[in-house]
Amino acid sequence: MNEQIKINWYRCKVDKAVMSGLMRRSDARAFAQIIPQLLLYVATATLAYLAFLEVHASNWPWALPLLLLALFVHTTLSRFLFVAPVHELVHKTPFRTQALNEVFLKIYSFLSWADYVAFRTSHVKHHQSTVHADEDGELVLPQGLDWHGVRFIIARLTCSPIKIYRLFRNWVTAARGKVTVCDEWFSADWLRRILPDSNTALRREHRNWARAVLIGHLALATLFIVTGHWFLIIIVTFGCLCSNWFAVICSYPQHVGMSPNVSDFRLCCRTYTCGWFPAFLYWNMQYHVEHHMFPAVPFYNLPKLRRAIEHDLPPAPHGLWATWKQIIPIMERQREDKNYTFVPQLPGGDGERVTDRVLQSEAAQMA
Repeated sequence: MNEQIKINWYRCKVDKAVMSGLMRRSDARAFAQIIPQLLLYVATATLAYLAFLEVHASNWPWALPLLLLALFVHTTLSRFLFVAPVHELVHKTPFRTQALNEVFLKIYSFLSWADYVAFRTSHVKHHQSTVHADEDGELVLPQGLDWHGVRFIIARLTCSPIKIYRLFRNWVTAARGKVTVCDEWFSADWLRRILPDSNTALRREHRNWARAVLIGHLALATLFIVTGHWFLIIIVTFGCLCSNWFAVICSYPQHVGMSPNVSDFRLCCRTYTCGWFPAFLYWNMQYHVEHHMFPAVPFYNLPKLRRAIEHDLPPAPHGLWATWKQIIPIMERQREDKNYTFVPQLPGGDGERVTDRVLQSEAAQMA
């Protein structure tokens, strides 16, 4: 892999005592997030299975719609098992006890078919070189999201059999020790960079995790069939692979439309605020500028961090509706002009002038 470029990131000033408190990790706070989320997962899975039993045992006209609704709710919420928990646990910040971070990272990754080995390596690069071309293969700006058309809507509300087939095929390939794409997040080229042949220990860990995921899900599927509860395959095995519409709505604003190749997280990341339920599902990752600026701060302290540095941050839209009202025109404009970026107004100066200055500084450093 090429030598990592050094970026002099701008960070808001925070009192050392305040930052020390914000960085403090808590097992209790982590469990207060994880236990309700896993209970919610079990509850929606149970409701979906009970609805299936009603369909199987009766001819009630509302049984089938109830089953479809229960599956829709379960799969929608299950997508968040990867979107936030795996991400935060990779950072090792939720629990004070590091062993607990590793245990729950594997639990969430197994349930959501997440390649945490590749993601952990990639995410280090993402934070070091956020949306810098050729350095951050996890995210390349400008992002595209074709939200038009019936096919897109159906794919987001349900699941794609083709994507699921490719997922399983790629996991099998990874279990054979070959580098491949195990999910929709990485390109094969980026995986080869972050999982090089020369790093045999990392490649072995990646292979062993792929085997654990495949064998574990195969064992569960066998158990479900043998015990006569085959429908649990749809609920458990496929539950995290469908209905990603709400996860997209919550997670996509992170960087879309923002400026690449800058050294100021306020210009390449977006923060928005929202109600308690999306924030709960999303583990407060809507505070994305704050998270990138100070990644050692646990997710449950990000609202406090926001209040501590808000005077030095651009204004944040409140609510998903207001956030997407800002994003959609940006994406529409980028369809016509790929060089266009959204420049927020920074405190104490004009955002566009700040962007120009940072870009000039970046160009000088890379020259």
